[in-house]
Amino acid sequence: MRAVLAAPPPTLLVIAKAPVPGRVKTRLTPPCTPEQAAGLAEAALADTLHTLGTVPAGRRLLVLDGEPGSWLPDGWLVLPQCGGGLAERLAAAFAHAARLAPDAPALLVGMDTPHLSAAALAEPLSPARRTGVDAWYGPAADGGFWALGLARPTERLARQLLLGVPMSTPGTGAALLDRLTEADLTIHQLPLLTDVDTIADARLVAAQAPGCRFAERLRSIDHAPEVAG
Repeated sequence: MRAVLAAPPPTLLVIAKAPVPGRVKTRLTPPCTPEQAAGLAEAALADTLHTLGTVPAGRRLLVLDGEPGSWLPDGWLVLPQCGGGLAERLAAAFAHAARLAPDAPALLVGMDTPHLSAAALAEPLSPARRTGVDAWYGPAADGGFWALGLARPTERLARQLLLGVPMSTPGTGAALLDRLTEADLTIHQLPLLTDVDTIADARLVAAQAPGCRFAERLRSIDHAPEVAG
């Protein structure tokens, strides 16, 4: 019981691009315009930051490609993304977390799951439930992953797990899961979620969480002629 009470609160990370037209959610265009796609990206990011803001945490880090805007809530430390591919940038995000809170677990999500609930993270990251867990893995419906957490994050471990994993492919999640297994880590699997990549994904996610900002933004543009299909 004493160890549970003394367990440090987790560091929560979001890795994201600033919602600039033409730079985000390009697979939504067409049918969306670049401005509409950026609006959906902004809503998804705002939903994600709001949700993680309600999950108990010691630190909240936004690892951002671009500049923050009015969508950024209080309580987040913004850090710039490093150069390199996605795997390098993910590993660098964990390295940031390890430097700021070396004894705390760190969990990272992207900006593509606005329907994520706080309970999906708060319960498995609670001190009582994380005893004996080395890693958290959130599978995505497209074969990728939406979350990765490490109970004892280090730059070396993050690079071991991530570098060389082919990103943005149907086999990305399986390859990462293999790395976690090969590292002999005890894994807690999080719920399967849909990443928003296409307009079909967007409508599915909005139907699952109709009250979120993302769903409201989609409703505001979904009747426009260019997104009617």
